[in-house]
Amino acid sequence: MKRKSILALLGAACMVSAQAKPQAPLKFDASKSAKSSLTMPDGRIVHYTAYTKQYFVSQVEDSTYQYLNVFVPEGATEQTPIFVRTYIGGYMESAAGYPQAADASGRALAEGYVLVIPGSRGRRSTVKQGKQTLYTGRAPKGLLDLKAAIRYLRHFDRELPGDTEKIIIDGTSAGGAMSALVGATGNHPAYAPLLKAMGAADERDDVFASVCFCPITDLEHADMAYEWLYGRTASRQALPEAQRQLTEELAAQYPAYLNSLGLARPDGRALTADNYRDYIKELLIESAQAAKDAGASIADTLGFSFSAQAAFQAPINGGVGQPPAPAGLPSAPRGMRRGAPQQGEYITGLDLEKYLNYVVTTQPLKGVPAFDSYQVGGAEASGENGLFGDARGSDANFTLWAAGKTGAKLSAELLERVRLMNPMGFIGDAQATNAPYWYLRHGARDRDTAFPIVINLAAQLRKHGRAVDFKLPWNRPHSGDYALNELFAWLKAITR
Repeated sequence: MKRKSILALLGAACMVSAQAKPQAPLKFDASKSAKSSLTMPDGRIVHYTAYTKQYFVSQVEDSTYQYLNVFVPEGATEQTPIFVRTYIGGYMESAAGYPQAADASGRALAEGYVLVIPGSRGRRSTVKQGKQTLYTGRAPKGLLDLKAAIRYLRHFDRELPGDTEKIIIDGTSAGGAMSALVGATGNHPAYAPLLKAMGAADERDDVFASVCFCPITDLEHADMAYEWLYGRTASRQALPEAQRQLTEELAAQYPAYLNSLGLARPDGRALTADNYRDYIKELLIESAQAAKDAGASIADTLGFSFSAQAAFQAPINGGVGQPPAPAGLPSAPRGMRRGAPQQGEYITGLDLEKYLNYVVTTQPLKGVPAFDSYQVGGAEASGENGLFGDARGSDANFTLWAAGKTGAKLSAELLERVRLMNPMGFIGDAQATNAPYWYLRHGARDRDTAFPIVINLAAQLRKHGRAVDFKLPWNRPHSGDYALNELFAWLKAITR
């Protein structure tokens, strides 16, 4: 099926409710405003004006979610950056909420940013149409809502303070994936007819920066990555034979995909399936080393190797002094300081399989497959299967591998929807306006998706000239909006 025909089908899907009554044009309703304040954890009181329930499309399909709230702190001007905080989890619907003192939304207000919290439809959102219940948020509708919200901000730029050339979007998990998608797909024509059908403003939808905590993304390859990374762990090896076979099949497919990406490490060296595990080890060692330097205790049982003689490596627990490296030893690794040797303070290596077994003890692995599980070996549907289901609520396989196992047919329309939900294919696309700045975090013990998913995202962005701040923070599980001092220091640096 030709792309034009596919887009027509998707456009029709976006109008599922709609042979709906014509609605009023987009408007900004300044009467929906109120003065309020927020008390921060340190006792500071932030005063702001809230503009609530501003619908960002004219063809509203689901009035519960398709609006945004804007919070303008005292002193905001036309030059103030705009911080868009999403609350999407599990690719589910998310209502437009209010600032929270303990997370990035409240911190953004306290730092003087204009805060926007948009609602968005998700895989479980529904409306009644006659006697039918219609699912309103199947892919890519949640993403379309976020893009429409950004267009709305530009459309009413004169009515609101804030610099629409400095829009930052923040999200965690599936919200991190959505933040990555917004950042990667700015202004891409593939979304234009879908947004037009919704009555989105005829404006740009690119952003200045994307903040992505533990993004669950690249769903077409996420099952492969998961088994490639975790397939050797004791918990996977203890599975019944039929499931171990699935693990092995998926893992075996991943190296070819890795090699097809043509990625490189930050120092320019090629990143391939042959050296990829070594790179993961280096990132984890860097994470653990930084934690020890700050005073953390790293148990020997996690798989790390330590040396009292590695004086050329970074001192831990506040070690001082910078003696020259002993004769015959290599020069100091990039990013590591010299320091006085102290027993057990220098990480020199990592048994990756041992470390991955540790991660699994902190939280059991997902099933096999982890993402496209619907009817594979009798497994129940995942949230991602719901994401790519239809308006009637049916779940769907979305990968060629799972379809081969279940006999499912992946239509051209479905494959297009899957494509529209993967940022990897839009990074470097000449038709897309990629965000110039990216902040990526994935916890060092987060098993909700495999490390390579976010590592590949960072490397793909660097490959195409984007500025990327990427870490695997030590001992972090699946979570977001942590280390806010670090995040907002980065934001201050890029927006000044």
